Amino acid sequence: MGRENAGKTTILQRVCNTTDQPEIFNGKGKKVDAAVVQGSLTRGHHNIEDELVFQSSPGFVFHDSCGFESGSKEQFDLMKKFVRDRAKTIKLDERIHAIWFCIPLNESHRMVMAAERKFFDECDTGHVPVILLLTKADTLSLEAVEELMGQGMSVGEAMEGAGKVEEKMLQDCHERVKGWLNEKSFPPKDYLSLTGMQQEGAKCTQLLTCTANTLKEEGLQQLLISTQQSNLELCMEFAIMKPLKRCMKKQDYKIQPAHLAYSISIWFPFVSSGIIVLIRY
Repeated sequence: MGRENAGKTTILQRVCNTTDQPEIFNGKGKKVDAAVVQGSLTRGHHNIEDELVFQSSPGFVFHDSCGFESGSKEQFDLMKKFVRDRAKTIKLDERIHAIWFCIPLNESHRMVMAAERKFFDECDTGHVPVILLLTKADTLSLEAVEELMGQGMSVGEAMEGAGKVEEKMLQDCHERVKGWLNEKSFPPKDYLSLTGMQQEGAKCTQLLTCTANTLKEEGLQQLLISTQQSNLELCMEFAIMKPLKRCMKKQDYKIQPAHLAYSISIWFPFVSSGIIVLIRY
């Protein structure tokens, strides 16, 4: 969710390790004509009911909201109803499990607008965690250089010292956004800044880890980690740490090899002909 040009599609492409555009299906599972969809996207029109699926990671199903700056009450009410219904549904294939809410830092002069405040004031997502993503954080590097040059530094000196200034700017943005949104009725569960997403092959380890940690059920964590195919190391990390922590908590240091193998395997996908099949026994 979030305003137009916040980098939402780019993030989804990086999570799914692809540069392709997603295939789009309507609420009834019928594929939507790409030309029609692209025309709607260009005009800023989105149907939140539509499902976005990338061929590289067909286990993920995404939904995209209308740009929040449009300010349409009708669109906002439709979004609230969608979130409420999909959060409570008992049908697993229709349920939403997490929400990524994007705010771009290339518009740092208006980081949180009225529509975003309204979302966190009025939209109760229930057990579905909302993660606030500060996108396009790379743009702060230019602001840092300009600030130092404004203090009389040369271009070279400014570029050399921009790193620390950029880091301070990012920390300041984090604190301001958290200060504004934590006062709302339904604040985000976590905050995360993203850089380098425009680069092909950029890793989304932090985003996936953050999302997994906000999910309350371990089964949902397994579903997320085993569905993503861009980071095998992440599968290994969760496969080792989760069973280990469970054993330490129970003080059970004698574990059967078969049970250990099962506990580890459920964090990994089984890939056959490009289709992810979660291993279940």
